[in-house]
Amino acid sequence: MHAHAQNRETDWLTKAGLRPTRQRVALAEMLVGDGQHRHVTAESLFAEAHKRGDSVSLATVYNTLRAFCEAGLIQEVTVDGSKSYFDTNTHDHPHFFWEDENRLSDAPAEELEITRLPEAPEGAEIASVDVVIRLRRKG
Repeated sequence: MHAHAQNRETDWLTKAGLRPTRQRVALAEMLVGDGQHRHVTAESLFAEAHKRGDSVSLATVYNTLRAFCEAGLIQEVTVDGSKSYFDTNTHDHPHFFWEDENRLSDAPAEELEITRLPEAPEGAEIASVDVVIRLRRKG
């Protein structure tokens, strides 16, 4: 890990009020170190950490991703009600879910048009709208 990269991850964590532990910094580097947005599962991040030689348990990866979500650093996107992906792009935007690859990617937000939502039931308000467009390869 380069000093400049480590500072980027440490700043990312501390600005969100999270203590930059060794494991959090290592996971943050994999998520935002290159400045590109990523969609990961806990399992894929765990595998990447072990491939890099970082000593971290799957439970720690899950707990860290939850802490990052609660701090507003990443957002959770649930597919099929059970499979969670974590997205470093926290702005509202739709996603493509590639069924054949079990992969999530950003869909162009400027092409999505939602003209009307149903009224929320009495005593409730709409907190957010998640759009996941499921894709499969033709043929």
